[in-house]
Amino acid sequence: MSVSYSPPYTMTDEITNLVIEIAELTGAMTVSEQLSKNPKLRRENRVKSIHSSLAIEQNSLSIDQVSDVIDGKRVLGPPQDIREVKNAYEAYKIMTKLDPYSVNDLLKAHKIMMAGLVKEAGIFRSKGVGVYAGDQLIHAGTPANYVPDLIGQLFDWLKKSKLHPLVKSCIFHYEFEFIHPFADGNGRTGRLWHTLILAKWQEFFLWIPIESIIHERQDGYYKALNAANTAGESTIFVEFMLELIRDLLKELASGSAFATEKTSEEKVLDLIREGEKLSAAKMAERLGLSQRQVQRILKQLKDGGVIEYVGANRNGYYKIIT
Repeated sequence: MSVSYSPPYTMTDEITNLVIEIAELTGAMTVSEQLSKNPKLRRENRVKSIHSSLAIEQNSLSIDQVSDVIDGKRVLGPPQDIREVKNAYEAYKIMTKLDPYSVNDLLKAHKIMMAGLVKEAGIFRSKGVGVYAGDQLIHAGTPANYVPDLIGQLFDWLKKSKLHPLVKSCIFHYEFEFIHPFADGNGRTGRLWHTLILAKWQEFFLWIPIESIIHERQDGYYKALNAANTAGESTIFVEFMLELIRDLLKELASGSAFATEKTSEEKVLDLIREGEKLSAAKMAERLGLSQRQVQRILKQLKDGGVIEYVGANRNGYYKIIT
């Protein structure tokens, strides 16, 4: 790459203090490990992430409809909105296999996210693009011929920068949206990538619905982007995003995310982890649940891609998918 790029920003006391505060909150969440062990909570947060990120882009489906689409149920709604949900679910599902420093993986994620929605899914745009508020142009994306090189430079900076991942992820988010590399889907792809960068620092960010609080404060989100555009650097946007992340973690910490009582799903998973090849009847007996309850839990876990059944019907057993 011919030019080394360093995104403009200012490391303020506010940013430093927010990083310290968020790091303390993430430490508490890491100790609890509830998000990594609770499939139900992970699923609920994933649904929130997808619903909120698409709602920002004017998707009309309710959160219950999004959940039903993900479950494969029939939903009455605009076909494009339903397709957006299906695509987003598939994109989020492969996040653990994506490298946040790979441009090819970015293109792969965009291709999945926008399949059947735009012609240039999975490739950088070939034409100019703008962001509008009604009829008013509020941001013109980088000229198309510069996009591949600028994205390459941004990813090179992301990989080499020694900044804290919290700061680096926010700067990347802003710079990505400023370049606007795709014909469509820049917002949802940028938010997914922000989460991916954070997840490489703390894995539980895969299951935290940052998109939901962005949706709640959508006006502030766009104002921060525009203010950063005007300032010519990302500082204002970085501070805004760190405040959102801080507030969301506080909300989760004060809610049910740290409940000490294990759910029935967690108890079933613990039995499977122990390695005994137990039938649903034996699991029910061990846990003090009905066989029907355990069968329903096993089906939900299997349908959710958390466990799989190995072997014949009579002598088979369940194992956790790694």
